[in-house]
Amino acid sequence: MDNTFQVQGMTCGHCEMAVKKAIARLDPEAKVEIDRSTGKVDVHSTKPREDIAHAIADEGYQVA
Repeated sequence: MDNTFQVQGMTCGHCEMAVKKAIARLDPEAKVEIDRSTGKVDVHSTKPREDIAHAIADEGYQVA
C-alpha cells in the first residue's frame, strides 16, 4: 500500500532519520521517501496507515 502523510516538525536530517527509523521498526521492508521542505512522507508498506501514523507520532511529530 502507498500512503502519503503530511508531517510537521521535521527540521533537519536527524528528524528525517528519526521518522525513517520509526517506520522501519514497524515494517523493515517499507520504502520511505521524505521531502522535508514540504513535510511530505511517502510510505510503501503492508502495514495499516494508522499504524504508520502512530509510529511517526510516537517520535514526537505531528501527522496530518
